[in-house]
Amino acid sequence: QVQLVESGGGLVQAGGSLRLSCAAAGRTFSSYDMGWFRQAPGKERELVAGISWSGGSTYYADSVKGRFTISRDNAKNTVYLQMNSLKPEDTAVYYCAASPTGGLGPEGADYWGQGTQVTVSS
Repeated sequence: QVQLVESGGGLVQAGGSLRLSCAAAGRTFSSYDMGWFRQAPGKERELVAGISWSGGSTYYADSVKGRFTISRDNAKNTVYLQMNSLKPEDTAVYYCAASPTGGLGPEGADYWGQGTQVTVSS
C-alpha cells in the first residue's frame, strides 16, 4: 500500500514554471514506478510523465517533451515534476500515481494522490 500526497500546484502565467512534489508513505516506495497524470475539464486523463523505480527510465507525453522533467529521490520517498514554459493548455488537475514495476502506463496506475490544480493564464 502506498499513500500519495501532491503539492506545488497553483496559478502561473504562460511561460512560467512550477514544480510539483509527491510525497509517498510506504516502505516500498523505491520499488514502485511513479508517474504524473493530468485531467482537464471535458478531457480524458493523460499520462504526462513516468519514471521507473530506479530513475533510469523515463517517459514523456509528446505534448510536454522538452518542457517537463520528472525525477525522484528514493531517500526522501518523493517524486517531482518540474514544469517549464507552461502553456494555457497545461491547465489541469495533476495526479501523482504509483504502481509496482511494470504496472504503470497510459491506461492507469494502482495508487493515486488526491490531485493538485495547475492553472496557466494567458
